[in-house]
Amino acid sequence: MHQEPAPLTRHLRIHQDRGHTVLEFRGEIDIAAATEIAPYLDRVTDRPGARIVIDLRPVEFFDCSGLRLLHRARGRVLARDGRLHLVCSHPLTLRVLKATGTARLLPPRPTLDEALGQPEATSGTL
Repeated sequence: MHQEPAPLTRHLRIHQDRGHTVLEFRGEIDIAAATEIAPYLDRVTDRPGARIVIDLRPVEFFDCSGLRLLHRARGRVLARDGRLHLVCSHPLTLRVLKATGTARLLPPRPTLDEALGQPEATSGTL
């Protein structure tokens, strides 16, 4: 069941889709945005067995603060036997993910449908 996103902050919307919690990052993801997003990210990644998708498609700018959020989410979700998927189609953000090795840890999918259709094993280890 798809639920419309609730606007939590200027940089984050969270909604449920097909049994997953989708965190939609929006706009410029820099240190100010990361500070705003972190408490919500920690709350949803604190549940055992959480199934999380981080959607970066609405992101216009993404720096190391955004990378820290992704790595934090991955570590927290995997420590609690959950699954984390990443959606990204923006060329510059994809470049950052590839250059830093993050794309190997969290293989980005171009669409939410493709991320939700992935087998559970895609969100783990190298």
